[in-house]
Amino acid sequence: MTQPTLDENGKLKCSIEYTLRKIGGKWKTVILWHLGVEGTHRYNELRRLLPGVAHKVLSQQLKELEEDGFINRKQYDEIPPKVEYSMTEKGKTLLPILQEMHKWGSEHNQ
Repeated sequence: MTQPTLDENGKLKCSIEYTLRKIGGKWKTVILWHLGVEGTHRYNELRRLLPGVAHKVLSQQLKELEEDGFINRKQYDEIPPKVEYSMTEKGKTLLPILQEMHKWGSEHNQ
């Protein structure tokens, strides 16, 4: 695999490669889809929506999406702890891309 090409500021030159680095992987787009289309979800709700995802993987994907500004994580001070995830305004800008991916997958998944 070739190394990504960087510009003089250390940024990826290819915008598609940059996008895939941010939302690529098995679960990120699906997480974003559920939060964008269905709204706020708690951690265990997301876990049920993603059969087969490991706890560690889901936690890491959510953390990365939050760090990149695509989702919000809101923790409530109560026992047991309650955490909710929702889409940010920046995350909502991905919805047209996700909708097209959904449309394409629906039309070609035969």
